[in-house]
Amino acid sequence: MASVTFENVSIVYPGAARRSVDRLDLEIADGEFLVLVGPSGCGKSTTLRALAGLEDVSAGRILIGDRDVTGTQPRDRDIAMVFQNYALYPHYTVRENMGFALKLAKVPKTEIVERVDRAARMLDLTDYLDRKPKELSGGQRQRVAMGRAIVRDPRVFLMDEPLSNLDAKLRVATRSQIAKLQRDLHTTMIYVTHDQVEAMTMGDRVAVLQDGILQQVDTPRELYHNPVNAFVAGFIGSPAMNLFQAPVADGRVDLRGFGEPVPPGAGRRVTVGVRPEHLRIAADGDGLRVTVDLVEELGADSYLHCSTDDGHPVVYRAEQGVHPRKGETLHLEAHDGEVRFFDVETGARLR
Repeated sequence: MASVTFENVSIVYPGAARRSVDRLDLEIADGEFLVLVGPSGCGKSTTLRALAGLEDVSAGRILIGDRDVTGTQPRDRDIAMVFQNYALYPHYTVRENMGFALKLAKVPKTEIVERVDRAARMLDLTDYLDRKPKELSGGQRQRVAMGRAIVRDPRVFLMDEPLSNLDAKLRVATRSQIAKLQRDLHTTMIYVTHDQVEAMTMGDRVAVLQDGILQQVDTPRELYHNPVNAFVAGFIGSPAMNLFQAPVADGRVDLRGFGEPVPPGAGRRVTVGVRPEHLRIAADGDGLRVTVDLVEELGADSYLHCSTDDGHPVVYRAEQGVHPRKGETLHLEAHDGEVRFFDVETGARLR
C-alpha cells in the first residue's frame, strides 16, 4: 500500500488552448478510496493516466509513497489499472487472463495458481476460471479485469470508469462489490467516473474537477451540504441543487416571493441555491410560485419538475402524503438554514 501525492501538477497537450490539468495539488492517504469526478473533458482521466505513467507531466511532480515517479515508466510504478473496456485476451481462459501478468513476471506457477484462486474467490469467479471471455456476461468480464489487477498485489489500484459499459442494475451491484473489495484489500484506490451518484456512494473522499482545476475534495456528506462554489453545488446531488440569480435589497434576497437574508458582504445580486428536498409547500400561500410540469414517481420519493412564472426550472421533492398533479400551481419555501448563497461573478460560496 502507499499514499499518492500530486504536487502542483499541470498537463498541457501540444497545440491545446488550455491546460488539461491545471496546478493540481492533491494528497491521497495510504489505503484511501478516492473518487475523481467531473463532467466530460474536466481532466479526471488525464490525471489518472498521468499517475499510471501513460501521460507526460508538463509541470510539478507525482509521488507514490515517498518516491517521485514523475517521468518513470508505467512498469516501474507498481500500480494496476482497470479500464472502461475489459481488454481481455479472447483466446485465453479466465484463469489465463488473470495470471498473464504474473506469468510474464516469471512468478512460480504454484504462486500464480494460489493468487488467481484467491482473487477468484473474492470476486465470485471460481466457477468460471476455465471459461473464455465470450462465455461471460459484461459484469463477469469486468470482474475478471479487476481480478487481473488484484493478483498483481499492487501498491495502488487505478480504475477508469470501469462500470460505464454495464446496465444500470448491474452497475449498482458491481459498485458495491468494488467498495467491499477495497475495504478487504486495504489498498489505495483511485477511481474515475462522470457519474456523481457513483462517486458519492463509493468514495471515502470525492475530488471534483472542472476544466482541469480541482474545485473541492472532501467527504461525500461535506460536498453535499457545504459546496465551496456554485459548480460543485449544481454538480453534486441527484437531482441537482436549484440555482437562481436574484437581486439583493436591504440585506435580503427577494426571489419572486422567496425572501431570505443574505450573508454580509454580498453584492447587488447573488446566486441562490436550495436542494429539492429542502423545499416545502408554504403554509400561508406565500413563497415561490411554480407550476408543476412533470411528476416523477420513484416509489418512496416523488420529484416534481416545475417552472416559475418566468420559466426558470425548479425541482421539488414532495413530502410524504403530498401528491400535486401536473399543471397545478404551488407556492414553495425553503427549510430554515438550508439556503446557500454564491457570488454571481466567481461562483464562490458566500459565508
